[in-house]
Amino acid sequence: MRIINNEKMPQANGHYSQCIEHNGMLYLSGQLPGNPKTCPLPEDIESQTSLVLSKIDLILKEAGSSRDKVIQMRIYIPDIELWDGVNRVYTEFFGTHKPVRCIVPSGRLHYGCLIEAEATAYI
Repeated sequence: MRIINNEKMPQANGHYSQCIEHNGMLYLSGQLPGNPKTCPLPEDIESQTSLVLSKIDLILKEAGSSRDKVIQMRIYIPDIELWDGVNRVYTEFFGTHKPVRCIVPSGRLHYGCLIEAEATAYI
């Protein structure tokens, strides 16, 4: 097992690693669109989804992988009504690649964010 972390990647705000590699697989922690204490959050789900996916993209690249090597995504949203907005941005991000996915209406997310997403990929 190898923890992957460098100055280009988002830094963890708690007791967890952003990315761990094990046997050629990458496990990415849940990514929020930001922290409103340090930077204002966009109000719409599309912008927040885009921010989360760009953070995942950056972590994957820094770990030697890419979005087309994502196997599974788990996405948490506070309200199922946000599903369509998430799906639009997600579809543009992944294009023809279709990782397995679940979108879970979870109730309130940290900092009032509208989305959190985690990924599993290979190198």
